[in-house]
Amino acid sequence: RHPGEELFFEAVMSLKTQEDCRLFFEDICTIKELQSLYQRFRVACLLDSGSNYLEVSDTTGASSATISRVNRCLNYGSGYRMALDNLKKAGILEDDGSELEE
Repeated sequence: RHPGEELFFEAVMSLKTQEDCRLFFEDICTIKELQSLYQRFRVACLLDSGSNYLEVSDTTGASSATISRVNRCLNYGSGYRMALDNLKKAGILEDDGSELEE
């Protein structure tokens, strides 16, 4: 744990809307950092849906190192799994990794 970590996560949890989150993360991250975060989460969605490394790389442009790291976290961590399961339960994410049509 790092100093300020708990306060940072409390700040994230205090955000109420997607727009609130967007504004906060646009302020706290560079464009490149945000793109990396988006890319990693998309990689997790695709891996979770059964896509192989080549398909994920072709779709996202992610390196094999990034895909491998996300895959390791998806299999042995709990954060990606929790977020993906929550999105599926909420009807936001399909089992194939795609967003539900509104």
